Amino acid sequence: MIEFYTNPQSRGLIAHWMLEEIGEPYTLHVLEYHTSMKAPDYLAINPMGKVPALVHDGAIVTEVAAICAYLAETFPKAGLAPTASERAAYYRWMFFAAGPVESAVTNKAMGFVVPDERKRAAGYGSLADVVATLDQHLSTSPYFAGDRFTAADVYAGAQIGWGMQFGTLPTLPSFSAYFERIKTRSAWKKVMGGIN
Repeated sequence: MIEFYTNPQSRGLIAHWMLEEIGEPYTLHVLEYHTSMKAPDYLAINPMGKVPALVHDGAIVTEVAAICAYLAETFPKAGLAPTASERAAYYRWMFFAAGPVESAVTNKAMGFVVPDERKRAAGYGSLADVVATLDQHLSTSPYFAGDRFTAADVYAGAQIGWGMQFGTLPTLPSFSAYFERIKTRSAWKKVMGGIN
């Protein structure tokens, strides 16, 4: 049994999308900020008091990228884990999205700018570096791991879509074309259709 803890106004939407992609039954627990998310029973699951979190057969998984990778590997029939030839690109882009993209986009949203003389100390360099790297890849590859949709596209793709929507990433032709491909998925539509 899968127990899924989230809030519709959080990164938990990405993990929710992934759950819909794998097609396995799960129980949805919607938590509220500053109340149930900080309650002792939930803090026993995630001491950070943040969502999302997943409990599957007693195992706890937090962090959106980890949840996506875990579900892809645990439920291989969904076809979202990488093949042997896709594995390097899959992990590269999954962790690029979890590290440089997440950091650069969050810093932009918070108004932080890395001074030019400090770029080498920041793991992502600059937002411009991150954007150029994503643009180069998505200009030549239809999906992050190659020619087919994987869990890396769930994780990184949602960030690109929301980045363009909220102005933390530019609306580049490569980003727009890529997001148009992935937002047609029925699991994406189901999750996003349930958001008010």
